[in-house]
Amino acid sequence: MTSEFKKLTAIRGMNDALPDDSAAWETLEGVLRDWLAQYGYLNMRVPVLEHTRLFTRGIGEVTDIVEKEMYSFTDSLNGESLTLRPEFTAGMVRATIEHNLLYDRPRRVYTMGPVFRHERPQRGRYRQFHQLDVEALGLSGPDVDAELILMTARLWQRLGLDGMALEINSLGQSDERQAHRAALIAHLEKYRDILDEDGLRRLYSNPLRVLDTKNPALQDMADAAPRLFDFLGAESRTHFEGVCARLTDAGVAYRVNPRMVRGLDYYNLTVFEWVTDKLGAQATVCGGGRYDDLIALLGGKPAPAVGFAIGMERLLDLWSQSRTPAPVVECQVYMIHQGDLAQRRAARLAEGLRDHGLNVIVHAGAPGFKSQFRRADASGASFAVILGEDEMAAGEASVKGLRAQQSVANDTQMRVPFEKLAKFIMDKV
Repeated sequence: MTSEFKKLTAIRGMNDALPDDSAAWETLEGVLRDWLAQYGYLNMRVPVLEHTRLFTRGIGEVTDIVEKEMYSFTDSLNGESLTLRPEFTAGMVRATIEHNLLYDRPRRVYTMGPVFRHERPQRGRYRQFHQLDVEALGLSGPDVDAELILMTARLWQRLGLDGMALEINSLGQSDERQAHRAALIAHLEKYRDILDEDGLRRLYSNPLRVLDTKNPALQDMADAAPRLFDFLGAESRTHFEGVCARLTDAGVAYRVNPRMVRGLDYYNLTVFEWVTDKLGAQATVCGGGRYDDLIALLGGKPAPAVGFAIGMERLLDLWSQSRTPAPVVECQVYMIHQGDLAQRRAARLAEGLRDHGLNVIVHAGAPGFKSQFRRADASGASFAVILGEDEMAAGEASVKGLRAQQSVANDTQMRVPFEKLAKFIMDKV
């Protein structure tokens, strides 16, 4: 008895990147690494899987991420609750504490990779998505906050992105937030009859998040709420003014958004977002801020920190709107052959070309020249190297230029001795 095998597909909201798409990813990642190196940021990598308590404590138990979006499960071996990382900062801080990374100096670090949230998939919002996470650890002061914002402005410029708008706010310090919290609860209690389920649930546990509502019916209530900014003390205001002054010095336009709270509980003082109107409902491309209490909260020696994350899918979407994608190039040289001996010689010659740093494909199998030439052209190679009966008898290879911009003109074919092939092609690349 046989059963029909159901066709397997990717999990909804977790997408494949096929070779043509992946080429754009690799190009973008290269740009990002070069840009980060300009500011002295070094790569750091953390596990995909962490203890659930890292995120419940670090991100905050009364947040959408922890309450609704985390992929958590119980480890069958030891009964521990584990979670696929929904963001990077908590894991980066955990690693910093565990390895005593700040023992001798502050650190500028970054990481890139997949993160996981159980959300309703839509453009720019997936269940597995990718982030670039940038952290300045052990550094305080408005100069560092401003530098992070200025470096993102440089990235938009480098990528040729238009229409990126910066919004900033200050969340102050803990005592200032507590005073604001009391006033906010008093305000929200007047509107209990119109609060939605999330609003009622967070009224006393996390009232600041009530203001981050997307419910249109609650916007007037949120607009009339006490502003956290009005509760800031002199030190917090001075810090925020320092950030703004440095942005003005650099000519970076911004808008103060007193409603911005971000979706994570660990922020204090400066928070910021870069938004666009070119991605539909998913307007935020980059967001971050200062989180001076998180290292101590997770068990480390108190130290200041600030950082941001960029949604890679959203950035790639924006970038694709502003440029013509480069053709995908599989190799520089494509080896065409006829007969078993020619195929074996092609393999040996290809290794010699690779010794010189060239990217080479040797045609697999033994179809006719016509189909091999079609495959060579589709590969994006600059040169076809041909080994037929005449070439093998003469100890030479025919080299044909496949791209008009090459020194060997397109469709021009030249004969080159085997021992001189690598130098000949290297001179033309």
